[in-house]
Amino acid sequence: MLERNSLLGSIPKSVGNLLALKEFSLSTNEMNGTIPESIGQLSDLTVLDLSENSWIGIITEAHFLNVTSLKELSITRTSPGMNLVFNIYAKWVPPFKLRYLNLKSCQVGPNFPSWLKNQNELNTIIMENAMISDTIPSWFWELNLQINELNLAHNHLSGRVPNSLQYLEHASVDLRSNQFEGPFPIFPNNISDFYLKDNLFHGPIPRNIGKKMTSIANFDISYNSFNGSIPVSVGEIMNLTSFVVSYNRLTGIIPSIWNDKPNLYILDLSDNSFTGKIPPSIGVGNYLTFLMMSNNSLFGDIPSSLRNCGKMKSLDLGNNRLSGRIPTWIGEAMPDLLILRLRSNSFNGDIPSQLCNLSSLHILDLAHNNLSKSIPSCLGNLSGMASALNDVRYEGDLLVATKGRELQYDNTLYLVNIIDLSANNLEGNIPNELTNISRLGTLNFSINHLTGRIPENIGNIQRLETLDLSRNQLFGPIPPSMISLVSLNHLNLSYNNLSGRIPTSNQFQTFTDPSIYESNPLLCGAPLTKNCTSNKETIPSTDEDIKENEGLSEMMWFYISMGLGFIVGFWGVSGSLVIKKSWRDAYFQIIDQVINMMLLFIWLNFTRLRRKLIREKT
Repeated sequence: MLERNSLLGSIPKSVGNLLALKEFSLSTNEMNGTIPESIGQLSDLTVLDLSENSWIGIITEAHFLNVTSLKELSITRTSPGMNLVFNIYAKWVPPFKLRYLNLKSCQVGPNFPSWLKNQNELNTIIMENAMISDTIPSWFWELNLQINELNLAHNHLSGRVPNSLQYLEHASVDLRSNQFEGPFPIFPNNISDFYLKDNLFHGPIPRNIGKKMTSIANFDISYNSFNGSIPVSVGEIMNLTSFVVSYNRLTGIIPSIWNDKPNLYILDLSDNSFTGKIPPSIGVGNYLTFLMMSNNSLFGDIPSSLRNCGKMKSLDLGNNRLSGRIPTWIGEAMPDLLILRLRSNSFNGDIPSQLCNLSSLHILDLAHNNLSKSIPSCLGNLSGMASALNDVRYEGDLLVATKGRELQYDNTLYLVNIIDLSANNLEGNIPNELTNISRLGTLNFSINHLTGRIPENIGNIQRLETLDLSRNQLFGPIPPSMISLVSLNHLNLSYNNLSGRIPTSNQFQTFTDPSIYESNPLLCGAPLTKNCTSNKETIPSTDEDIKENEGLSEMMWFYISMGLGFIVGFWGVSGSLVIKKSWRDAYFQIIDQVINMMLLFIWLNFTRLRRKLIREKT
C-alpha cells in the first residue's frame, strides 16, 4: 500500500514479478506514464487501485490476462481527466468477478462496455465521465445485481431507465447529465441518494413518491421537463436532507409539508412556475442552510418563521412578486449568511441597517425593487467582501448579474463579491465607507436618485471589475483614484452630471465606447467628441472652489435682478408720461420748479459765501 506518498514516475514492468501481491494501491500520488501489461500476471491480486494519478496510454485485455482473483478495480482521476483509453475486445470474457469498479474519467466509451456482461457480483459501478455515448443494453438491467452505488453521470447515455435492478440499503443512484428520457422512474424504497439532474425526463412527479421511495435523503431532479405540482406525499419522506427540483415546469402552490424535516439542509424550488405565498412550515426546521426559490410567481411577505433558520447561508428569493419591507431580523437571526438575493420583487421601505451585521455576506443583491431613502454607510463594514478566503467552500449555484450580463456561477461562487442596489428609489450620497471593501468585485447603484460626488477613494476597491453608477444625479469630476482600478473591465457612468476631463490612464484606455459617458454634458475628452479646451476644463474640485463659484453665481443673479428692477421702474414711469399728455405737462412743470429752486438755492449760498470772504479781507 503506497498511496499518498508523493511518488513520481511510472510503474516498472518488473511489477509483474510480484506474483504473491494481493493488494496494489498507488492512489493519490504524482505518478504518470503508461500502465504496464505485466500487471496481468498477478494472479493473486484482489485489489488494484491506481486512482488520482496522471496515467496515459491504452488499457487492453492483456492488462488483465491472468488476474483471476481481482475483486476491486479503481483507476480514477477527479480533476483534470486522464488520457487513459480502455480498448477492450467486445467479446472478451474477463477471468475475474469484480465487486467494485471505478473508472471515473477514463475513456471507456463510446460503447457501453460489453465485458461487464458476466460481472454478476458487482455492487459498486462508477463510470462517471467515461465518454460513453450509447444506450444501456438490456442485458445490464437483467443482471442479478445487488447495487450499493450506480454512478453513470456525465456521459451521453440515452434511452429509458428501467428499475429492474436490486439495491442494498441506503444505495445511491446517480444518472446526472445524460440524455435519458421518459417518465419519472420509480426506484425501490431503499434508495438514499437519487440524482436525475440534467436529462430529458418529463411528466409529473408520481403522487405516491413519498410512499414508494421513503428512504430518500438527497433528491435532485433539476434541469428536466417535469410538470405538475409537488406531491403532498413528499411530506412522508422524513429523512430528507436535500430536495432540488429547480429548472423544471412545476406549477401550483408549494405545499406546507416541511415542518417534519429536521435534517432538511437544501431546498431548491427555483426556476419553476410556483404561485402563492411561501409556506411558514419551511422555517420550522432550524437546520435549513440553503433556500432557493427564485424565478417563480410567489407573492406576499417573507414569512417570519424563517427567522428560526439560524444556520442559513444562502437565501435567494429573487424574481418573484414578494412585497413588504425587508425584515430586520435577517441581519440578526442569520449571522452566517453568505448570499442574500432579493432582486426583482416589490420590496419597499429602507435598507435595514441590521444587514450590516452580516460579517460573512459576500453577495448582496437587492436590485429592481422599490427601496427608498439613503444607502446605509455601515455597508462598508461587510468584512466578508474585504477578507481573503483560504479554503474552497460549497455555496450551490447562482445566476449573478455582473459585467453587464447574467452569468451562472457554481464551483467558484464563493469567490464572487457583489453589492447590487440598482433600479430602486435610493437617494443621497454614495457612502465613502464603501471604499473599505477592498475585494468587492461588482458595485451597481444604477437607476436611482443618488446625488453628490463619486467617492474620492474609490480606487481603494482594488478588485473592482464592474462599476455601474449610471442614471443618477451624480456631479463633479471622475475621481483620479479610479485609474488605480486595474481590474475594471465594465464601466457605466452615463446619464449623470459629471464634468471635466475623462481619465486616459490604465484601464481607461480600454473604455472606448462613448455610451459609457453619454448624457454628461460637462464631460470632455476621448472617447467623447467634445474636446477639452484647456487643462482646467473641469468644475471646481475643492469645497472652497465650490463655495467661491456659488458666491459668483449669487453676485451674477444680484446684478441681473438689479438691472431688471431698473428697467421695470424706468418704463413704469416713462411709459405713463408718453401715454398721458396731462401727466406729462404736470411732470415737466414740477421738474422746472425743482430746477428753479435748486438754482435759487445755489445762487443764495454763493452770494453768502462771497460776502463772507469780503469781510475776512477787510
